[in-house]
Amino acid sequence: MLSVSLPPQPVPLCVIALAILAASTDIVSRRIPNLLIVVGVVSALAVQIALRGAVPGCTLWLGGAATGFALLLPFYLLRGMAAGDVKLLMMLGAWLGAAATVDIAVNTFIIGGVWSLGVALVRGRLVRLMGNVAALLAGASRAARVAGVSPGTVQESVGSIPYGVAIAGGTVAVLFTMVS
Repeated sequence: MLSVSLPPQPVPLCVIALAILAASTDIVSRRIPNLLIVVGVVSALAVQIALRGAVPGCTLWLGGAATGFALLLPFYLLRGMAAGDVKLLMMLGAWLGAAATVDIAVNTFIIGGVWSLGVALVRGRLVRLMGNVAALLAGASRAARVAGVSPGTVQESVGSIPYGVAIAGGTVAVLFTMVS
């Protein structure tokens, strides 16, 4: 993980509140509201400019948002996650910057991966999950596309998890490691 220091207040407080709200709505409705994302992104820009000035604030905001978007977009394109999850990491990145967003993504992948394996194991669908992951990876590779293998070969889903919860968990974990 990259070494990143805790940003000044109100950034950590706002990030935790937004992450918990997103996770809560994802649990209840299996959606992350666009209104929450828009409010989070716009308020992040305002706070970054107020804390750092126009150019540095906009640079940190844009770098973090672009990093969050870029890290999860491939998984959305491969139908491995929902658009709300991509937008959530983009919004959190706008608050925290690119380096912290990479750390959040790594923690999120660990949390989400372990959780997904657990769900598949409990449901007796671990073999199907592994087959789906292999098909997604094959569909993502250029050589596989040339050979005619596509993400469409994925079997029936073994079930989904509210990934906003994994993103929130990864975010809180990163914020706590920034304190030390």
